[in-house]
Amino acid sequence: MKKVVIGMSGGVDSSVAAILLKQQGYDVIGLFMRNWDSLVNNDILGNPDLQGNDICPQEQDYNDALKVCEKIGIPLHRVDFVKEYWDYVFTYFLDELKQGRTPNPDIMCNKYIKFDMFVKEAEKLGADYIATGHYARIKDGKLLRGIDSNKDQTYFLSQLSETQLKNVLFPIGDLEKPEVRRIAEEYQLVTAKKKDSTGICFIGERNFTHFLENYLPNQPGDMIEIETGKKIGEHIGLMYYTIGQRRGLHVGGSKERMFVVGKDLNKNVLYISYGNTDYLISDACIIDTVNFNSDVRPTACTAKFRYRQPDNDVTLEYLEDGTILVKYPQGVKSVTPGQACVLYLGEQCLGGGIIKEVRKNGKKLWYL
Repeated sequence: MKKVVIGMSGGVDSSVAAILLKQQGYDVIGLFMRNWDSLVNNDILGNPDLQGNDICPQEQDYNDALKVCEKIGIPLHRVDFVKEYWDYVFTYFLDELKQGRTPNPDIMCNKYIKFDMFVKEAEKLGADYIATGHYARIKDGKLLRGIDSNKDQTYFLSQLSETQLKNVLFPIGDLEKPEVRRIAEEYQLVTAKKKDSTGICFIGERNFTHFLENYLPNQPGDMIEIETGKKIGEHIGLMYYTIGQRRGLHVGGSKERMFVVGKDLNKNVLYISYGNTDYLISDACIIDTVNFNSDVRPTACTAKFRYRQPDNDVTLEYLEDGTILVKYPQGVKSVTPGQACVLYLGEQCLGGGIIKEVRKNGKKLWYL
């Protein structure tokens, strides 16, 4: 009997994935990862769930995972990756914010923790395979989108190598979310109606401003209307804003439609536009930290520049320094430095890279 070690998060997706593996005849072992210590890192102000409660959310997740494993009859082990998560994921997250970029820590968490540190721990338990509750599929060695297009998570798996995807199982990749919920209810699991986790990977929901104050000093600066160069207010720190953002732009009680179009890190300036979306549109970008999970190197494919974004037709130019020039002459809104550009050929996720530079009409956008 083949042994599978599955990452149990305390959520409904990993719970049902474990059930399906048992039904398929595997010897299933659960492994819970503790990657964040809310109390030690003093982020109580940033997490309303920690205020006045006897148990923090991650401990509740562990308790839920334990109940699920007891219910379906599999053992649950627990491993501590707090230091590794800090070193490889959270430090990256902070460094990107300092550079005025908009990082995606979930992608790096998959690369360095879930499909690296976790795998090494699973091997100690004698695993033939590892499994997770991701909405994705692997067929003939190819990483494919999950059947549920609304939940597909291949975007977050785009930095995984071909080697990392070997001996990996995604049991719920062929299911849609309502079916996953139905199975959990059928087995009367404690996670059946538990809401999906949101926020930063393994850190969860936060008052983002309060949370970051624990790690990065606020540096307020001028908020400038890009068309006129006129100062219209002050921002609370460039790290709190991303391109295309509309919320949180309170300027003298104005009710006009406005959004973030750019940042100047050297001058500590946040650029705002009143309704002119032209500033949000680019037609090319350069990506670095390039990763492919197969030998396929297309010159034309589709790309997502943000999770849940529709596919965009692109062409690729492979540059000598290992970066890729991604062109999309039809124009795309809010392509943002620090975010992932994930490449697809139909249902197959090829990999991708991190957006380094955004261009329009052959020139780098000076305000990005």
